[in-house]
Amino acid sequence: MQALSAGPAPAPQRQMLVGVSLAIVAMTMLVGGMLAVWSQQRTQAIDDTGTWLPDGVTVPEVPTNVMLMAFVGICVFGQWAVYAAKNDDRGHAAFALACTAFVGLLVINAQAFVYHEMGLGISDGTYAAMFYGITGLFMLLMIVGVVFSAVTAFRYIGGRVHDSEIVVAHALYWYAIAVVYAAVWFVVYVTK
Repeated sequence: MQALSAGPAPAPQRQMLVGVSLAIVAMTMLVGGMLAVWSQQRTQAIDDTGTWLPDGVTVPEVPTNVMLMAFVGICVFGQWAVYAAKNDDRGHAAFALACTAFVGLLVINAQAFVYHEMGLGISDGTYAAMFYGITGLFMLLMIVGVVFSAVTAFRYIGGRVHDSEIVVAHALYWYAIAVVYAAVWFVVYVTK
């Protein structure tokens, strides 16, 4: 009696990449919609009152620009983690993931500094509500990214060395956050 040979290995499902891609599409649509509402409210306020930014409120430009530049580092560290994971280098992958999470925490801290320096209450009018709505969503996305970095580090360092899909999905998420923040930075912080 002869045994049948095993069939071909099934194609990888890539659930992590598909899930992160769908989350990125949803995130992009949400932020894009919020920025469209911001632009519409800004145009209406300028047409009605001649100004959009409330009196006495200044947007600190240095921390907002530093946050934008920090995303270069986040993307480099995320790609470094992918490179290290593809080469089965756990040490460098762990360090790159830690650097990604750390710079993400620095961006969260810079956004908190912007909130403090502006001294704007959430109920201080349409500008304040829109500002905290959009930047609050950005803060939430950053917190999700830092948690994603921690989960990726624990899963990869914990023994799933040959499965680099989560590390690739992690980098993809941070690339999307960088693009989202570039749009938020331009619409909210530059055009004011």
